[in-house]
Amino acid sequence: MSGPYAGFLIAFAAYPILFALVLVFLQWDLVTAPSFAGLDNVRLLLHDGRFWQAVGNTFVFLAIHVPLQIATALGLALALNRPLVLRAFWRSAFFLPVVISGAVVAILWSNLYATDVGLINRVLARLGIAPVPWLTDPLTAMPAIAVMVTWKNVGFYVIIYLAGLQYIPRSCQEAIEIEGATAWQRFRYLTLPSLLPQTILVLTLSTINGFQLFIEPYVMTAGGPLRRTYSIVLYLYTNAFAYQKMGYAATIGVALALIIGAVIFVQRRLVGKAEAL
Repeated sequence: MSGPYAGFLIAFAAYPILFALVLVFLQWDLVTAPSFAGLDNVRLLLHDGRFWQAVGNTFVFLAIHVPLQIATALGLALALNRPLVLRAFWRSAFFLPVVISGAVVAILWSNLYATDVGLINRVLARLGIAPVPWLTDPLTAMPAIAVMVTWKNVGFYVIIYLAGLQYIPRSCQEAIEIEGATAWQRFRYLTLPSLLPQTILVLTLSTINGFQLFIEPYVMTAGGPLRRTYSIVLYLYTNAFAYQKMGYAATIGVALALIIGAVIFVQRRLVGKAEAL
């Protein structure tokens, strides 16, 4: 009975990983036969300024996106957990962007961010504020993308928090209310600690998904301006399919996997220390 599962694991997990590791030591352009390159791809990666700029850009994106994702998802979950008119509709509405194509969402937000005719700058103009070049200014391009990605994915994390809120015992809520706790105290000492497992899950998933940032900068900015939105995955894609450097692209992919593993490990250690306090 385990044969189909083993076959699936080999075909879609073990083989791609092994193939990527082999490609690290090869030069291959998809046309000519692969040739052995030794550690040339690794040495090139260590001295590749564009790769390290992409790493820095990705961490800037994560520094904005992950805290914003957690705060927004938690706030919406608390609001949608209250008795509201058409509550099921609002929950579905916030989840809808999750299932929409990322390219479609990116095109939509590109129009919203447009400097001259975008809806956001039109609203700012009505308020007497000068238009902001959201996607053409190196200082605002990545934060603008981070906001858009947060909007698209927040519904998924809202569902996670809503599930956690259902498991907070009603007796605990009544007890803390009888003690005269304020709304902030109820949130700080009951709701927030009870949602710690969900927060860890949201932190982990949003970090992993953030490292896979690709379609948004590819569609909205093509990595610009001044390569400030060039993510690791976009750089990997460019090397693989624009420059046809499959061996170097595989090296970038392996490096990305190691970076993700290291970041998640550090996050888990920090969360573990916070839980022990």
